[in-house]
Amino acid sequence: MILLVAGVSGSGKTTVGALLAERLHWRFADGDSFHSAANIAKMHAGIPLTDEDRRPWLLAITAWMDQRIAAGESAVVTCSALKRAYREELLGGRPEVRMIFLSVDRDEADRRMTSRAGHFFPERLLSTQFGALEPPQPDEPGVTVVASGEESPAETVAAIMAMMPLGEGADRGTDRGESHEAQA
Repeated sequence: MILLVAGVSGSGKTTVGALLAERLHWRFADGDSFHSAANIAKMHAGIPLTDEDRRPWLLAITAWMDQRIAAGESAVVTCSALKRAYREELLGGRPEVRMIFLSVDRDEADRRMTSRAGHFFPERLLSTQFGALEPPQPDEPGVTVVASGEESPAETVAAIMAMMPLGEGADRGTDRGESHEAQA
């Protein structure tokens, strides 16, 4: 099984994803590490990414997931997956992938972004993420929405663990705690 933890910047996807991977003893990959150097420079400069910019990034994440699936490895990976089309790309033809979409309101995401340091995604771009966001709908297969507001990351992980069928694959991961290094 691959768990894809998604949501807007500031939703807690990296923190929750890393905690989930640690708890399950699965490999972890931060979706940010799949961005090209050009995408990172663009975001760092305060320029929002376009669908065209995101396409190679989504393909890199799906390729990474496909490698894990082919190897029979369970893993956790993060990705904003803001639009339905992105979620369809990530989940399509991959019954082994389940998406946990972390729902957070704008004020909480903003509060979290102002308290984090050293990230290439500036707080001023948060409005573009909420502007592009197409919240997951009940008819989207493989997508579970989980609140990520005032709950602690540990509480969010516990809620995910309680609702997902994780038992059978919980120890099949390898390279615990590693993160993906993107090739620019």
